[in-house]
Parts: sequence; C-alpha cells; structure tokens
Amino acid sequence: MGVLKRKEIIMSLRMKELPSSERPYEKLEIYGAKKLSNSELLAIIIKTGTKEETAITLAQKILKLNKEKDINDLRFLQGMTIEELCEIKGIGKVKAIQIIAACEIARRMSMPIEIQNIKIKNSQDIADLLMNELRYEKREIAKVILLNSKNMIQKIVELSFGGTNFTMLEPKDVLYETIKANSPRIVIVHNHPSRRPNSK
Repeated sequence: MGVLKRKEIIMSLRMKELPSSERPYEKLEIYGAKKLSNSELLAIIIKTGTKEETAITLAQKILKLNKEKDINDLRFLQGMTIEELCEIKGIGKVKAIQIIAACEIARRMSMPIEIQNIKIKNSQDIADLLMNELRYEKREIAKVILLNSKNMIQKIVELSFGGTNFTMLEPKDVLYETIKANSPRIVIVHNHPSRRPNSK
C-alpha cells in the first residue's frame, strides 16, 4: 500500500479508531513530543475533532493558513485571532482560545527571564531580544529600552499602542521613564505590522 493511500485511510478514520501508535496522545507518551509532527502537536491542543474530521485534520487546515516562506514555522500562529481561527469549520471559540493560550505560553517562554543581565552591543541584540514578541503584532507598538552606562538593560517599558501603520509617541513619556530610572542611555524600538521590527 502506498504512503499517500495509507494517509488517506488514516485521515478518514475517527481518532479513537486509529492504531494507538498513530494517536497523538499515545504517540507522545511512547515516543516523546519531539517525534510528533506539527499537526499532531496542534491536534493535542485542539483535543477533539468533529463527526466528519479528526483533530489532526483540523490542525492541518490551521497550518495551511501559514503564509510564511518556511511552512514549518509555527510562529505565524501568534498572529492569529479568535475570529480568524473560528472561520475554520470545526474550530469553535473554545478551541481557538486554547490555541491562542498555548501560543502565549510559548511566547513568554521565549522571553529572557533576567533582562538585567543582558548587554546590548548592537542593533541585532535588540532584534533578537524583541523579534519573537513583536513580529506578529497587528498594531504598531513603541518601547523604550533603558540602559546603564555599560549598556546593560535596566528595564523595558511599553510606551504606546497604535494602529496598523502608526503609533503616537510623546517625547515627555520617554523622558519621564528615562529620568525616573536614572538611565544614561536609551534605545527606542517599534515594530511594523509588516512583520519587520525596526529599531532606532
């Protein structure tokens, strides 16, 4: 039996009818999370499918929304809204919220725990620090990074939220945060909804 034919048969079965080695929960328990495909991991978050489709099939439909060059890059999910996910038949509000919550956990896990121990040497350091957080934001956001005299981060402050192509940044807000923290150096950062964060 060809590989494609075998996959078609598996997809037509309900999840409980699949061999235990093909069920995401059992597969993770036996082989570990690293052995699961993106759709299988997402199916575990979704939990259940519909009468017509398994959770894996629904997960595959979600993954097809990825417009990134790297189709295996799951970070596009961070930019999805509840409404966009609910457009997929079989994905209701609860499933959409579960996916978004899982993405937020992943985003927070990727953030440094101790920013005070980070030294900024160049603009790439700033991009590496904030890229995952800002790249899928649908609104423009401005932040100020407060540094000490050795370019060690003291604090990162969110200053403003804007629309899809603008944000209002008041100089007095920047000065207030800078003076309050007694920071000799600052870096102002903002993103673009085009998913290309930029720093100034």
